[in-house]
Parts: sequence; structure tokens; C-alpha cells
Amino acid sequence: MKILVINAGSSSLKYQLIDMDTEKMMAKGICDRIGTEESFIKYQKAGESAK
Repeated sequence: MKILVINAGSSSLKYQLIDMDTEKMMAKGICDRIGTEESFIKYQKAGESAK
């Protein structure tokens, strides 16, 4: 089973996808400073560096 965890704040959204069978993170990311010119998106898949 896979679980998607989402944390939504006033100007950011964070997520993490977890494989509960192995208890390992499959992916995670953040959208930060939503609504501003400095906004950015950062994400990472398991075994890869963040982009």
C-alpha cells in the first residue's frame, strides 16, 4: 500500500509518498512561497537528488 501525505499551509504545500510495504520514501516535494515572485518547486524521487 502507498500513502500520500500532504501538508498544506498558507503559502506552501509539502508532500511525501511512502511505500508502506517497505516503509521507504518514494518521492517528496515542496511548493513554497506560493503567490509570490520568489515561489519555487523542489521535488525528489527515491534514490535521486533533489530537483
